[in-house]
Amino acid sequence: MEATKGSRARSMFSQNAIWIVLILLIAAITVMDTNFLSVTTFRDMLIQSSTRLIIALGAAFILITAGTDLSAGRVVGLTAVVSASMLQSSDYANKFFPDLPHLPLILPIAIAIVVGLIVGLINGIIVSRFNVPPFIATLGTMVAVYGANSLYFDMPPNQSQPIGGLRKDFSELGIGSIGSGEWSLPYIVLIAIFVAFIVWVVFNKTTLGKNMYAIGGNIQAAHVSGINVAKCLMWIYGIAGALYGLAGVLEAARTGGATNNYGNMYELDAIAACVVGGVSTTGGVGRVKGVVAGVLIFTVINYGLTYIGVSPYWQLIIKGAIIVVAVAFDIRKYVAKK
Repeated sequence: MEATKGSRARSMFSQNAIWIVLILLIAAITVMDTNFLSVTTFRDMLIQSSTRLIIALGAAFILITAGTDLSAGRVVGLTAVVSASMLQSSDYANKFFPDLPHLPLILPIAIAIVVGLIVGLINGIIVSRFNVPPFIATLGTMVAVYGANSLYFDMPPNQSQPIGGLRKDFSELGIGSIGSGEWSLPYIVLIAIFVAFIVWVVFNKTTLGKNMYAIGGNIQAAHVSGINVAKCLMWIYGIAGALYGLAGVLEAARTGGATNNYGNMYELDAIAACVVGGVSTTGGVGRVKGVVAGVLIFTVINYGLTYIGVSPYWQLIIKGAIIVVAVAFDIRKYVAKK
């Protein structure tokens, strides 16, 4: 009986370890500065986490198939620039498109998401049809997308000037909320929660989700079982690209502008959050709640350590150590399973 209770306790701890770490991290920072434990602080952290969560969810699709996507951050930057360039106020002096009429809000947002989708599909075609390793394929598209974004950003009359003067209805997506005061619900947080729910449904309730786990677990077995691996990979990379596109739109709305350098290195934070949240780098394993926890942990590290005055350089060291430890544990579990 005692052994059974001990086994259950260990199992419960193992399944919820990521959340325990998050709680301990918050508690440690709160001990150093009790003002950290406030509604306003948590609200700010949730806002900062929202776009990062959407990017991480996109990266999780790829990681579960035993791939990786280095183009995520640059797609965020491209779609931020594309959406912002078409959603400036009519009276703004330095409009990207001076003669562009007032467009319905949904149109530029949809265009930006489709741009992300197209980049994702290109990644999927390169990986699935030409058998290029995902690391190399997405490294190539990362460079190409940054070049394309820089060319677009440098078009006259903009000439590489930061894009600002965004329309109020667009900015509201990033800074607006339901209600007022510290207990208000930011739109961007609600959008991130909705996206997380949709991704959970795809992971757990759809054929694509089941095929995704099968491909990541054993791609040869997936082929033998009749799964159209190439088609599934194209869909998976396309969905990931669309999520990056949505994140780029929201990042532009949240910050009130965009440049071609937006999203730089975001893919590394997304991959790190996934790995810390239990998404296996060897494929076939990963859950939405783990990704959420991983994103929150890195947000607490960034926001919390800055809050108590820890140097940004130490923050990078701490984040790097967490990533290495998480991957080391993941590899040990993989070797033990084999």
